[in-house]
Amino acid sequence: MFTPEIHASRLARTPYDLRHAAVSTWLNGGVPPTQVAEWAGQSVEVLLRIYAKCLDGGDAALKQRIERALGHD
Repeated sequence: MFTPEIHASRLARTPYDLRHAAVSTWLNGGVPPTQVAEWAGQSVEVLLRIYAKCLDGGDAALKQRIERALGHD
């Protein structure tokens, strides 16, 4: 049961809105798309077609991860 505040929020309008928020949050949080697709119960192809915009803008963080992996911290 949701509180009145959560029930009235934009995210709680429909189960799809909640699902979309969760998937977007996972992708924006850096969870690999393969894992998100598994959790969401869809193929990676479908996930990327719908949520590709959530993966934009992470270049700097990815480059930092590569630098750390190469020992260039």
